[in-house]
Amino acid sequence: MDFSFSEEQRLVAETMRAFARDVLLPKYAYWDRTGELPREQFLKMGQIGLLGLRVPEEHGGQEVDAITAGIAIEAAASGDFNCCYAILIACFAGEMLGRYAPEQVSAEWLPGMAAGEKIICTCLTEPQGGSDAVGIRARAVRDGGDYVISGEKASITLVMAGDAGIVFAKTDPGAGARGVTAFLVPFDLPGVSRSAYSDLGSRGIARGSLFLDEVRIPARYRIGEEGGAFSRVMHTFDYTRALIGLMCLGAAQASLAETVEYLKNRQSFGKPLSKYQGVTFPLADWAAKMEMARWLCFRTLWLRDQGLPHTSEAAMCKMQCPDIAAGAIHECLLLHGHYGYTTDYPQEQRLRDVIGQQIADGTTQIQKMIVAREIFGRDFV
Repeated sequence: MDFSFSEEQRLVAETMRAFARDVLLPKYAYWDRTGELPREQFLKMGQIGLLGLRVPEEHGGQEVDAITAGIAIEAAASGDFNCCYAILIACFAGEMLGRYAPEQVSAEWLPGMAAGEKIICTCLTEPQGGSDAVGIRARAVRDGGDYVISGEKASITLVMAGDAGIVFAKTDPGAGARGVTAFLVPFDLPGVSRSAYSDLGSRGIARGSLFLDEVRIPARYRIGEEGGAFSRVMHTFDYTRALIGLMCLGAAQASLAETVEYLKNRQSFGKPLSKYQGVTFPLADWAAKMEMARWLCFRTLWLRDQGLPHTSEAAMCKMQCPDIAAGAIHECLLLHGHYGYTTDYPQEQRLRDVIGQQIADGTTQIQKMIVAREIFGRDFV
């Protein structure tokens, strides 16, 4: 067993932490207060390779191993949690298009995405059942050399700013999971419309719904063969769920570090607050939980790099890390006293932002079902 990172990975971590501190963190609150999309940050992230982590090199990416991608997103989240959504969906699109899309489509879209110039959204969730991916109702009907797609997708990250989406639709409604097909749908096509949400947190990521009214796309925009999308998206989720875990923990680590400095410098009854066990012990508890969760995430990514099964481990990452991160940040907010309840410190924003990941990409209940199936066997759960 070797828990050390390579010299190259340590350099990535150091570079990304400096970028997060100097470039991302200073404007973290700005996007929340204004609701503006952080496009300028996306371009900077593209320049240093953050949006091409899983994009093939021939299309302008780095195609790094899964562990290195985890190191990068964890560090970036310590600066701006919401900018990490661009990394996350770029990793998803890089995996899906780079592996399964026709070369012509990959060459058309991936270089711009890796550079931060194009946004490719993930369009799976639907309003009637976000966690029931098999039960999607969007339809794609073959018509000669085209497909005609109709339906509604909900809770799509960056949809209002997106240039295209990987849309999952039924090509064979009676085939269950085997009837789901993926398509790359440019958002400037006739029949595409969008509406924005007003969210509690992550206000700069332009979340909303996508409406497809008989949208006609060429058959070459199909990603893989008909009916093969469900297993691919589940396999990709096994990767992104570990990244989400590290993304949440990166934000919590930033709050913990800030709170430690605050408690060292704030006095009560003539002593630093850090002298009181009632203040330091809660942070010790959260630090232990965060460290355990962090290594679960990296082990999951290591398993992926080795080509070993990691579905259960990925579900554990998604099941535990957002809860741990939200709890740790909440504790940090409380330990800042009345200042923590103001917008002068980033604790309240991080708490609002991280809570969203307790819902997105499969709720805690769904992750527990996945883990239970792995423990008991599918026939017994």
